[in-house]
This record gives sequence, structure tokens and C-alpha cells, in this order.
Amino acid sequence: MSGLSINNISMRFDLPNGGHVQALEDVSLDLKQGELMSVLGPSGCGKTTLLNIVAGFLAPTDGTIELNGHKVTGPDRERGMVFQQGALFEWMSVRENVSFGPRMAGQKEAQWADNVDHLLDVTGLGDFKEKAIFELSGGMQQRVALARCLANDPDVILMDEPLGALDALTREKMQGLVLKLWKETGKTIILITHSVEEALLLGERLVVMAPRPGRLHKEYRLPFADMGVEGDLREVKKAEGYAKTREEILTMIWDMEEEIMGRTEDGS
Repeated sequence: MSGLSINNISMRFDLPNGGHVQALEDVSLDLKQGELMSVLGPSGCGKTTLLNIVAGFLAPTDGTIELNGHKVTGPDRERGMVFQQGALFEWMSVRENVSFGPRMAGQKEAQWADNVDHLLDVTGLGDFKEKAIFELSGGMQQRVALARCLANDPDVILMDEPLGALDALTREKMQGLVLKLWKETGKTIILITHSVEEALLLGERLVVMAPRPGRLHKEYRLPFADMGVEGDLREVKKAEGYAKTREEILTMIWDMEEEIMGRTEDGS
């Protein structure tokens, strides 16, 4: 069976003082191959913990992750990660960074060269392939990180606030690039973000998580990602239903944050 299944995932972190933190509780989701899902929620609701479990970086306390019918037990090239900071190799050129995965897998240059050069062109890096990473802007570095992830040909791309550190204009351009690559590659993508607007623009599915212990609170199926593939993202924001959904989700998360603050103030 193709696709990603998140089955009854719970995550508990035990503390040195004998206490514990229940980060996630009974989270279940199914994603078909090629779906793009954005995940929102108040700070501390377990978004990144869930992403790390799907990546195989953490083993859940309960539940399982299955991809294409087999259980996820650790990191694997079938799941690629794009972090908030690119985590690039500063001493390598752009092309060396993007080709790192195939080279480590033992592929000869003749096997990966065409695909890597294609990814460099698609991400607007073709003229910068021999540049060192430190010579690039933050937005360009995130393009390298995305191309490097795609060069491994993962089934699922996991993105943890990948555009959060960018200025507004660069972020908008990168949002358009993410949509373009999603449609071109047919990859399954899970994107964590704190931006409601970004979640609306990039998620054909949008999940809102509840405060700790992290649980699924509400899910939306939205038309805006498909509209943004070919259209102007600024025009998409004017589409029917966009503003109403944005305000509904903003209010939802604001109420959750107020609830969290209330718990903190009364000591519970």
C-alpha cells in the first residue's frame, strides 16, 4: 500500500526528577502519495516532535509509522528532511552539497549528474553551482537545502519551518517554489509552520494541533495550494474563503494560546 500512515502515535518524555512530559497523545493520520499537508498549532503542541518521529529520529512511546506498507524504524533516504536552517556543508560548493546524498550512496557522477543539474536549474541555482555556501543569501541556502533533499529522491519530504528565517519577499518566492516542486515531483510533503497564511497557501490539507499533549484538533481540505501552483500567491489570498478560513484558524490558535497562558498563571 502506497502512502504514509501515522498510527496512534503517543510520545512521553521522562524527566530526571521522576516527572514526565506527554508531548503527543494518540495522533493518527493517513497521507496518500503526492499529498501536501501543512501543520499548525500553538507553541509546544508537539509539531516538531511528530515530524521527528516520522523522520525516524525519535521512537514513539506508543504507535507506529508506516510508509508504503512497511514500518519506519529509523532514518532512511526514503524520508528527506529540510530544516529551518539549511544544515549545509560550508566547505563544499552548491553542486557538491546537492549531490552529497547520491555520492554517499555510491553512485557514479554519470548516474546523478543530470538530475542534480536539473534540480539546480529548477531551483534557480544553475548559475551558482560552483559558489561556496557562505557566499549565498539565506534564501539561496534554503534552495540548496531543498535541492539536496530532492536529489536523494525521497518518497516523503519533511519540512520543519523551512522558510521561517527568511524576509517576506524571499519567503513568498520560496513558497511558490515549494508548490512548483510539489507538482513537478509528485512528492508527499509535510510542512510545519507557525504562519497561518503559509499553511493556507501551501497545504491542500491543513491540520491544526491542540496544546500539549499534542492531538489533532481540526483538519481542513483547501483549494489554495492548487491555485498557487500556476497563479500569483498574492491573488490567491484574495480568493473566496481564504480570509474567512484564515480568521477562523487565527482565532482558534489564539484561544489555545490563551488557554496555555491561563494554565501557566494558575500553576497547573
